[in-house]
Amino acid sequence: MNEKLFLSFQHLVPQHLLSRAVGALAQTRIGFLKNPFISWFAKRYAVNMDEAQCSDPLAFHSFNEFFTRALKPGARPIAAGEDAIVSPADGVVSQLGDINNGTLLQAKGKNFSLVSLLGGDAKAAEEFQEGSFCTVYLSPKDYHRVHMPLAGKLTRMVHVPGKLFSVNQVTSENVDSLFARNERVVCFFETEAGPMALVLVGAMIVASVDTVWAGQVCPGRVKRVDIDYSNHAPAIQIGKGEEMGRFKLGSTVVAVFGPGVAQFEKTLSAGSTVQMGEVMARTLPLTAKE
Repeated sequence: MNEKLFLSFQHLVPQHLLSRAVGALAQTRIGFLKNPFISWFAKRYAVNMDEAQCSDPLAFHSFNEFFTRALKPGARPIAAGEDAIVSPADGVVSQLGDINNGTLLQAKGKNFSLVSLLGGDAKAAEEFQEGSFCTVYLSPKDYHRVHMPLAGKLTRMVHVPGKLFSVNQVTSENVDSLFARNERVVCFFETEAGPMALVLVGAMIVASVDTVWAGQVCPGRVKRVDIDYSNHAPAIQIGKGEEMGRFKLGSTVVAVFGPGVAQFEKTLSAGSTVQMGEVMARTLPLTAKE
């Protein structure tokens, strides 16, 4: 499809209605509906089923189960080393770098607001000013569970309703403040290295965004929901490399780190392909933060 037509289509189409309709189809367990769709999808996007715990795509009860399939043990080894910060997902790095003057780079010539990304909370954003970020785009063929870059304690979760633009390269380069406009789930964590937030960004035809502690977070809510987990008993502690959420149909995760927390690998840049569990950054020693 022509880029201009593709962009125009996204502005004109009823984004939420279309996404919910696709979500209902993706959840169906009717064989003559799901099986042809799964077969077509697996072939069209060259999905690697050899690394899946269940290698038969038609053995899944629904397209959503197929799409969020578990991997075989050891398929994504978690990088060793206490200072290793690992990629939260399989995908392609859209952008990464420093948070400068409260903004993150979306694409060449386009920045967006940290405050807006985090749901409009200026106080929460203060912890991340002059920190760093990495945006990972999950394509249709990728493994679609999101894991922890660092071990951390969940302190807060915010569901921010919004648009449902596609999050591919075309829209990233053309839609202003894309990741701060789309529906998203913002998860705040305390880590030994400092504050970290993982932002799970919804997109066109994403059936839902789930977390391991709350289940399906969106869709289903039309108002902003802000839940404090700082005093939750027991505390929600998630280890490095452990699953924290998943996308039912693909999207993007933005990992945000406080100042002096992460130093990205020099080999990592926009366009780099990453796999969950591999090193994307190192925590900085305390002397470097002082």
